[in-house]
Amino acid sequence: MGRMTVLTVGVCAYNEEKNIASCIRSVLMQQGASFQLREVLVVCSGCTDGTEAIVEEMSRQDRRVRLLVQKRREGKCSAINLIISQAQGEVVALVNGDNRLEDGSLEHLLEPFRDPSVGMAGGHPVPVNSPDGVIGFTVHMIWDLHHRLSLMHPKIGELVAFRKDGISLPTHLGSDEDNIRMQLERKGLRSVYAPDAIVINKGPTTMADLMKQRTRINIGEGYIKRLYDYDVPTQDRGLVVRAMLDFLREHGKHPVRIMAAAVLELSARIYAKAYVALDKGDQAVWCQISTSKDVDARD
Repeated sequence: MGRMTVLTVGVCAYNEEKNIASCIRSVLMQQGASFQLREVLVVCSGCTDGTEAIVEEMSRQDRRVRLLVQKRREGKCSAINLIISQAQGEVVALVNGDNRLEDGSLEHLLEPFRDPSVGMAGGHPVPVNSPDGVIGFTVHMIWDLHHRLSLMHPKIGELVAFRKDGISLPTHLGSDEDNIRMQLERKGLRSVYAPDAIVINKGPTTMADLMKQRTRINIGEGYIKRLYDYDVPTQDRGLVVRAMLDFLREHGKHPVRIMAAAVLELSARIYAKAYVALDKGDQAVWCQISTSKDVDARD
């Protein structure tokens, strides 16, 4: 058995008073033989609600929790750079302030770092949305496809851990996990998928918010390709088709919902492709998707 990895968990938050306490608690309760949780650094960026006060109170209850305040929103990449600069751990895990970890998630996420060739690991997002309507079904389908694709070729996002040495993100871009992965892989380190590292999230519940989110993500991935010639797995048509065929074998009894979901995602990709081709600029500071913020409530 190898030694334990000293871990810093970073949480990026903007107006997350509904979710931040349950998010932090889900991190603090994590235990495992592969890591030692040194600290939880919570970056509150331009918060105008009660997020900072909640984190401050939790830091008094547990010294591992530390509040880092950015007076204005500078984008997630800026917040991650701040976490890296303050982190005492050799590995940094990133958790979104509106997400919650399942028991044992960090143990599964950190286990691969016993291998020194591993530079980054990604978890398995599971949405709380009801799959009954078109939007909820689309959210489930997208994350299910991510999971199936990641089993073939890791697509890392939503819950990640990485070796922090030498990592610095460009703050004018919106894509963070893909940029970290690119930097580590170009250092010769591997990326792996940890399917048992479950992170609970909530997808958008309206058409407008879903399209806003999917367009934003595809724009970020497009700029990674445009600026760095780095291929993100979810933009690989061959991998997407293989994941989709696997999905259809299990869920093919919902053809109308599947077609609607596919049209929505394809529309977001077409718009994003044109946006990047016209070089309109990546979105470093995202517009908050309000309907994805109550992770403890279903649709």
